[in-house]
Amino acid sequence: MSAETPSPDRWDPGQYNRFKDEREQPFRDLASLLRPVPAPAVVDLGCGDGRLTAALHHSLGAGRTLGIDSSAAMIAASAAYAASGLSFELGDIGPWQAPDVYDIVFSNAALHWLPDHRAVLKRWVGSLRSGGQLAVQVPANADHPAHRLAAEVAAELMPDPPPDPVARNVLSPEAYAVLLDELGCTQQQVRLQVYVHHLGSTEDVVEWLKGSSLTRFKDALGPEGWPQFIDLYRARLLAELGRHTPFLYTFKRILIWASVAKAS
Repeated sequence: MSAETPSPDRWDPGQYNRFKDEREQPFRDLASLLRPVPAPAVVDLGCGDGRLTAALHHSLGAGRTLGIDSSAAMIAASAAYAASGLSFELGDIGPWQAPDVYDIVFSNAALHWLPDHRAVLKRWVGSLRSGGQLAVQVPANADHPAHRLAAEVAAELMPDPPPDPVARNVLSPEAYAVLLDELGCTQQQVRLQVYVHHLGSTEDVVEWLKGSSLTRFKDALGPEGWPQFIDLYRARLLAELGRHTPFLYTFKRILIWASVAKAS
């Protein structure tokens, strides 16, 4: 994550992981696109608390894996998963690059916080060795009522609310396909997938977003404004979506896999 992301103290690993099973499925789907490589060098950009990075490290049989995240709280939690060949560090994934160092550059649900995906992906692709693979997943759900209403409520309570990073930064699947080709990727898969999450109730959508998208409002609203925002947002959400138990939360995501040519 970059300076465009919420500041590190806004991220709460416990809140984020309230829906860890649902959030984990796109990670698994993204990892399944990777092709086997003997003892690859792997970097996980936007690694969060490290739990899934550790799972990726072991499932790939990685020789070494580095997880990077801008959240001090997440990196503190990742210490529990550090092991031989598996390390974590606090860092800004926006300007990050390590030319010709990695066999796999992996990033699940982090790129959308960053502007200028063309420049970012150019750096990430440039960090691959010959034959290396890029795997990226980004949300594409800015048009869902839950996300639209968050922006509307914030505009009522704040003079200059932070914009929705998905609406502002995420490209269309077709645009990513063109960009990967322009960056010299010789193989690629880009797909839009709709995930269906059976949550306990409509109100669980609020708890889901409190661990991710809504974090961008927390500091600006302060300790008094934040609860007011959540209460108003919850009321507005229930008025539009209704009170349902359980509630089907649909979530669109873009999954990207690409590889660069092997040196002849």
